[in-house]
Amino acid sequence: MTDHLVIAIDGPAGSGKSTLGRALAGRLGLRTLDTGASYRAVAALAIRRGVALDDLAAVASLASSARLEISDRVMIDDIDVTEEIRSEEVNAAVSVVAANPEVRSALVAWQRRWADEHAGGIVEGRDIGSVVFPDAPVKLFLTANVEERARRRSEEGQASVERRDRMDSTRAVSPLTTAPGATVVDTTEMPVDEVVDLVLTMVDAATGGKR
Repeated sequence: MTDHLVIAIDGPAGSGKSTLGRALAGRLGLRTLDTGASYRAVAALAIRRGVALDDLAAVASLASSARLEISDRVMIDDIDVTEEIRSEEVNAAVSVVAANPEVRSALVAWQRRWADEHAGGIVEGRDIGSVVFPDAPVKLFLTANVEERARRRSEEGQASVERRDRMDSTRAVSPLTTAPGATVVDTTEMPVDEVVDLVLTMVDAATGGKR
């Protein structure tokens, strides 16, 4: 997959993946990738172009041909969808898009290329340790109780978070699951600094102290 250091962070919505990723990036000098943004970008593009989400082939075609750039801004086919991907419409659509097997195949390939091009990185999502980078030397699965996760995702609300949990955990392809060898961390009451220290210890163990 890649010979570079990849830190794989999985977990449901609102579990703290992005917060942890940003904190680790500052300590390790690695780039971060929110893979959920890639699925959201495809969903936003499908909505913009009037492509029915249940037209699996048409949505997959969008995903396989799209030009994606994810950094501080999220671009797809030269369209800035940074704000759009957090809209209520995309929130409702993204789990449907992410359950499309051909979309996942196209975006997993893109995510692996991203890691090669950036000499590794901190990659977060739902299937990073289980599918995208199963050989990642550092794998975490973050969780938190649903009330706390809904509080963190106040723009969505608890019903939306619970719906996405069900869809992400029960889809046929690459469901949300704890990857073999992943360390499970409950972030409900655990300060970010403590989680960062835990991960840095894991990185040191995986790299022999050579960060």
